Amino acid sequence: MPTITYILKDGSHKAVAAPNGKSLMEVAIANNIRGIDAECGGCCSCATCHVYVDEEWSGRLPDADQMEDELLDGVSAQRRPESRLSCQITVSDALDGLVVRVPTTQG
Repeated sequence: MPTITYILKDGSHKAVAAPNGKSLMEVAIANNIRGIDAECGGCCSCATCHVYVDEEWSGRLPDADQMEDELLDGVSAQRRPESRLSCQITVSDALDGLVVRVPTTQG
């Protein structure tokens, strides 16, 4: 099972075992990762599951589709090149070791 590391707002790290086929958002909710609000439940309609993907991993993920890209324009925290919606990233063995940072604000 892949391990995903979430860097929380306070700078602490939480590494969790992530089942294949789940989204990073679902994994965060199941593991009580503070700062991933996921108000829409993963429907790609609210952008409250915004994360920053570690630069080392940014080229290894599929590009954001048009809907995700448009939602990222409205995130509360600064949008950066490594910004993604965690509901749109599906866990697989290829993501073992992935590191994402939770932004200081969602909403």
